[in-house]
Amino acid sequence: MSRVSKPYEIVERALELSTTDGLVVIADEHSSANLRWAGNALTTNGVTRGRTLTVIATVDGAQGTASGVVSRSAVTADDLEPLVRAAEAAARGAGPAEDARQLVSGVPSSPGFTDAPAETGSEVFAGFAPALGDAFARARSGGRELYGFANHELTSTYLGTSTGLRLRHDQPTGTLELNAKSPDRTRSAWAGRSTRDFKDVDPAAMDAELAQRLRWAERRIDLPAGRYETLLPPTAVADLLIYQLWSSTARDAVEGRTVFSRPGGGTRLGETLAPIPLTLRSDPHAPGLEAAPFVIAHSSGDSASVFDNGLPLAPTDWLRDGKLERLTTTRHTAALTGLPVAPAIDNLVLDGGGERSLEEMVAATTGRALLLTCLWYIREVDPATLLLTGLTRDGVYLVEDGEVVGEVNNFRFNESPVDLLSRASEAGRTEKTLPREWGDWFTRAAMPALRVPDFNMSSVSQGV
Repeated sequence: MSRVSKPYEIVERALELSTTDGLVVIADEHSSANLRWAGNALTTNGVTRGRTLTVIATVDGAQGTASGVVSRSAVTADDLEPLVRAAEAAARGAGPAEDARQLVSGVPSSPGFTDAPAETGSEVFAGFAPALGDAFARARSGGRELYGFANHELTSTYLGTSTGLRLRHDQPTGTLELNAKSPDRTRSAWAGRSTRDFKDVDPAAMDAELAQRLRWAERRIDLPAGRYETLLPPTAVADLLIYQLWSSTARDAVEGRTVFSRPGGGTRLGETLAPIPLTLRSDPHAPGLEAAPFVIAHSSGDSASVFDNGLPLAPTDWLRDGKLERLTTTRHTAALTGLPVAPAIDNLVLDGGGERSLEEMVAATTGRALLLTCLWYIREVDPATLLLTGLTRDGVYLVEDGEVVGEVNNFRFNESPVDLLSRASEAGRTEKTLPREWGDWFTRAAMPALRVPDFNMSSVSQGV
């Protein structure tokens, strides 16, 4: 074994090798385990391990501070010096960085910084796999087929800087996606869950939910495009509001480029965006949605700065009681805009004070409404209004006077999440959910179902 092999040793040795004014080293130790299944039977499973090292060098000059960033996978002790030198060369060859700030200092070291990385493995599925097998048996007896996958990742991040920071964060991320299909493959339904450890997911309950949706789909009703009262489930609400969060950078708003820009100049901070008391927030310590409590930035961009690495994160309300409270900032863009420092946090919670489940909201419906399963292929049409387009998928159902009466065709929609919040008439009970569209990038979300009286189904889609 190499003399320098532990993650913290890799970080310390890279810092020792530095010849520039500042250095940030991020070691990410990855492990993952997965299961896949099709036609009510497991097909594959696997476990992986890996390491990625990111070195950020800074060089002070007469015109300002430059930065150079280099990342490599499978780094060993012998790779360290060439990697550090490459980052230093990149910094010396770059112009001054617009987002340059003094590297963060004075943050207490994390406990366990010198401990071995946390790892996941097939044992994470010890309770889940037998329950999944039972679900396969029920599905077979019920005349349906289950397809899907379960994935669990655990990343231990070690962050060290030349200013003395020694921080560590262990991030578990689990996702479960389950599709049920009729034997002739003409009917399909989807359900997804996010989890930290697979102890809080119930394949039997998910299978029962999907079986009900397949029964609803036995009756087919064709509807034209138009505006419909629509019940958006938590997964669909998450996909829309995650995109809204990604689009809420303060600098772009101040410069007049986004839906959060005030006509005539400035931002819409303090403006009421929703008539019901919706609070949209992020909190690194939110139970069940825990995320890194400090900034981890492998590169600089509109919403992140490598100079902010290690900056502590605090609970942040983006909307509070329906009013726009914060826009995302780095230390650099906060100084440019005169707004508080509010870095992005890797979770998102919407709470409107509602107590009804989605099922109870369906039962309370009078007249006609649509019940969605999820959204996909979401794309931005107009940043000035945050108009998005996308498709419904895996089941749109017609509700009449509190009962689901059948499945309808899929639609393309055109809606802005900001505009939807202004028109929502009811928010249900907030629950942890898995975004369908953005689940590869953002999994820690808790949302209520929303009732929107006039959701814009702009055209009929042949999507499934």
